[in-house]
Amino acid sequence: MLTYESVKLAAIDIGSNAARLLIKRLDIDATGESTLAKELFVRYPLRLGEDVFSSGKISGDREEKFIGMMKAFKYLMKIHNVVDFRAYATSALRDAKNGKKIVRKIARHTGIKIEIISGQKEAHIIYDNHVEAFAGPGDYLYVDVGGGSTEITFISDRERQWSRSYNIGTLRMLSGTVGGTVFARMAADLEAIAQRHNEITIIGSGGNINKLSTLGGKADKKQNRLAVGTLERLHAQLSKQSVAERMSVYGLKPDRADVIVPAAEIFLHIAHSIGAQTILVPTVGLADGIIHELAEKRQP
Repeated sequence: MLTYESVKLAAIDIGSNAARLLIKRLDIDATGESTLAKELFVRYPLRLGEDVFSSGKISGDREEKFIGMMKAFKYLMKIHNVVDFRAYATSALRDAKNGKKIVRKIARHTGIKIEIISGQKEAHIIYDNHVEAFAGPGDYLYVDVGGGSTEITFISDRERQWSRSYNIGTLRMLSGTVGGTVFARMAADLEAIAQRHNEITIIGSGGNINKLSTLGGKADKKQNRLAVGTLERLHAQLSKQSVAERMSVYGLKPDRADVIVPAAEIFLHIAHSIGAQTILVPTVGLADGIIHELAEKRQP
């Protein structure tokens, strides 16, 4: 491919459980055709939600780690010659009483301006990352489960019909701050869809469903399929084990071993609400969606 532009783009995704820096190289040829290739991916278990969902704000210790992490991200972008980036924060910073104050402080210390986005915008960004390419004709539910919220988009015949955001997340569940009302509201919304549409397939997003798919066995390297029955069995096994046992048996990191069970519960709750039998796991998320936004801007 004869390239007339080659640039590095970066995405910073600050979630309730972890923060991620993704850098990709965008190559555009003389015909305007583009390709994206991953250059760097860094994940840091910042766990803002542990503070926010228990006390309502980010602690001083966590704030220091946050600022230090963002400085590190800044230097990584610099040595990789990143020309454009965006930094988005989701549920935990949305709910933190001191979230906006910390965002301003980080901007002063690093020059990185973090945008705290709504659950609706989060769902739209993820969907717009060509999620429709993973879904053929038919009905699909795109589900992104995070530490603080779950974003759901209903897709019918490759067209987005609606998106919802629910304050149901893995860290919220561990902290005991998810009430039955929000689960009931989500179930009611999903059951209403199931009454009008048959054979809805879930497209799952997030580190937990990726790991669950791996533990369940990969049927297809390019488009992993996780049967709901397999997820039920995994959930039953994992629920009986302590965090230490999950780390030992499955080789899970500490910040994955504790949240993987509530993540499985959320996906199963959604699957049972719509009668889904299969979850597709294409391994795309918010950071990929941010890169897609930046790449779209540079198209000739």
